[in-house]
Amino acid sequence: MKTVVIYKSKTGFTKRYSEWIAEELSADIFEASKVTLNIIKNYDTVIYGGSLYAVDINGVKFITENINKLKDKKIVVFATGASPSREEVINEVRNKNFTKEQQKYIRFFYLRGGFNYNKLNPFDKFLMTLLKWKLKKKKELTSDERGMLASYNNPVDFTKKKNIDEIITYVNS
Repeated sequence: MKTVVIYKSKTGFTKRYSEWIAEELSADIFEASKVTLNIIKNYDTVIYGGSLYAVDINGVKFITENINKLKDKKIVVFATGASPSREEVINEVRNKNFTKEQQKYIRFFYLRGGFNYNKLNPFDKFLMTLLKWKLKKKKELTSDERGMLASYNNPVDFTKKKNIDEIITYVNS
């Protein structure tokens, strides 16, 4: 089976996971901006990785808008984010990004990445600064919100190679 890994990464966490997955599966790897449907038609398995932007998966429309042309392939999508992996978060991301019909063809995984404010582009820094101000105004913060505030000054990296094990197992099944 020929496998391709496609990714869109803003701060490097998704890229790191994509490289590990491609290495484990001896797959080809492409940055999303360099991929066309013509390229991926030659693969049996398509793996797409994108970082979370609120609950939207960065760049996943490439997969969802072309789902009818990909149905004959094994399709895996993974998202990376700084939040701990919790079932309710995973379900929210899955249901926000994929219709029930698309979910029949796409196997979704969440991989905990990290957060590095310094690596964001100016627009994303602006949005994250707004979020920071909003969080600071709250009377009570959740543990996730406290962690988010702390990570503005101290970047966090939760990537671990073992986090890809479920994807590797699924693709090889």
